[in-house]
Amino acid sequence: MEKTDPMHRKVRGKAFVVGDNIDTDQIIPAQYLSYNPADSDERKFFGKYAMSGVPESRSGLPQGNVPFIAADRFRSEFFVIIGGTNFGCGSSREHAPLAIAEAGCRVVVAESYARIFYRNSINGGYLVPFETPRRLIDEINTGQEVWIDAETSALVNVATGRSYDLRPLGDVSPIIRAGGIFEYARRSGMLE
Repeated sequence: MEKTDPMHRKVRGKAFVVGDNIDTDQIIPAQYLSYNPADSDERKFFGKYAMSGVPESRSGLPQGNVPFIAADRFRSEFFVIIGGTNFGCGSSREHAPLAIAEAGCRVVVAESYARIFYRNSINGGYLVPFETPRRLIDEINTGQEVWIDAETSALVNVATGRSYDLRPLGDVSPIIRAGGIFEYARRSGMLE
């Protein structure tokens, strides 16, 4: 059961664990970019195909053969993605964080990000991208429930009770709380 508050300060849900160098072509393969994100009937297909390019042999999934999205669904049962290094590398595809968010996932925790993926996640108001100083992909399994508290920058593996410190969100916190860069600019009086 996934739980979150509207501002994503506290998130609880199943984790989907992937490996290093998960690129934007794996997050949303190019053949699915023909859908129009401005059309709500088509936008949901970004969620349906999110993470569909992650090869099972490279994914780091401890149980193997666990899809991010069930074949007959548009939403994922996983609310948090746990990744290794360089998450979101590859092209500057803005659709990558959108696809993950459309699948119902709200938080990605990785050791490091490609800068453009990180900024697209925040600026579009799609995802909360936490960084971790620990290699959590070796300590958390796909399907385990995790609890993330953005205010204390902590992640708890509910199954094991182990707590992990995450790097604070810092200067991007107000943008995330506002729901993206444009809403932040409006609320701050930068836009009329």
